[in-house]
Amino acid sequence: MIIRKEANGELVVIGQTDHSRLVGQLAAHWGNADFAEPRPYESVVRAATFHDYGWLRYETSPLINADTGEPYQFLQVPLTSTQLGAYQWSLDWMADIDRYAGLIVSMHRTGLWKSRYQTIKHPGGYNLRTLSPEIEQLVGENEAWQQQTRATFDENEVWTNYRLMQVWDLLGLYFCCQEPYEDYVEPVPTSYGNGRDSGARMSMKPAGRDRVAFDPYPFDVRPCRVQLAFKSLPRQSFPDLAAFRRAYFQADTRLMSFDLVSA
Repeated sequence: MIIRKEANGELVVIGQTDHSRLVGQLAAHWGNADFAEPRPYESVVRAATFHDYGWLRYETSPLINADTGEPYQFLQVPLTSTQLGAYQWSLDWMADIDRYAGLIVSMHRTGLWKSRYQTIKHPGGYNLRTLSPEIEQLVGENEAWQQQTRATFDENEVWTNYRLMQVWDLLGLYFCCQEPYEDYVEPVPTSYGNGRDSGARMSMKPAGRDRVAFDPYPFDVRPCRVQLAFKSLPRQSFPDLAAFRRAYFQADTRLMSFDLVSA
């Protein structure tokens, strides 16, 4: 879960599955005269939309840090065998539905422990650092499957789609983790077949209330409106796990909306 502490004492809680659906909206509208549309469109957008459903089990029973009474930020959630099993379940689930989408999602998951396979120069955060023996096994087994599966597709195309997945994931985190601010992503693929290091530097800048200006602009409509579901809890720490889960389940679900515009 993505946790945001508000100045008024409230706690904004965004599920990784909500982040995932936001990312899917970005992917679905990607492409114009300057940016190639994802291909194969349906598989790539499906991968983007469901790339973080390995968190679905955790969201049924979220945890708090016993020392602070606060829910864990997503990068601090203990990676137990249960959570790693949930990751593997989601990878198998997606590959069973759509093998190509499953490949992109699997590469995304393992890439988070491998510095996104050095495909992103900026921003550099949101990567996982600790590799336990259990994580090493999960990564190794999935990378072996990825190598075998990539050989049945156009590998250059697959790697471009993996790179796009990283861009969309980082954009999703840009909107989820804080209010919009001035930043950029680099490199952003603009076409297929131009090499794994090619791409543009794409900047994002607040342009009024709930509006963000992109330069260059990558979407197929102007403006592009995206929405993000979240829960708002009345306090930021809790006396025990039961109190947190009660507040979490009782909280209203709300929507943030953003208009993405050309700079």
